[in-house]
Amino acid sequence: MKLRIKGDSLRLRLTRAEVQRLDESGTVEERVNFAGGASFVYRLKRDAQICALQASYADGAVEVRVPERIAQEWCRSEKVTLESVQRTSANAELRIVVEKDFACLAPRAGEDESDNFANPSNLRC
Repeated sequence: MKLRIKGDSLRLRLTRAEVQRLDESGTVEERVNFAGGASFVYRLKRDAQICALQASYADGAVEVRVPERIAQEWCRSEKVTLESVQRTSANAELRIVVEKDFACLAPRAGEDESDNFANPSNLRC
């Protein structure tokens, strides 16, 4: 799973195996380990108690939650993107995007895309 953070925007991209894991177990998680034993965690989790994508940050972890029914439909369909905006304060919003990760049209050196979704010929990386 890839995490892209830019300003007030979070985007998660999942491979085929990760989409399957979300469908079967309800959670996909990655960890970045740093010197000194510190780590940064980011996870995507199904949640039957919510009705829209939500994100939170606590204890060194970013967690994006997706409504269970929406997650299951997304995992089992050709739909590519889930998207929502979460109000974070009176004047600010966080854009949350969850996508299926497509292989690039041109190979990238050193990047394994064997588990990515096949790229439709009109989609550019």
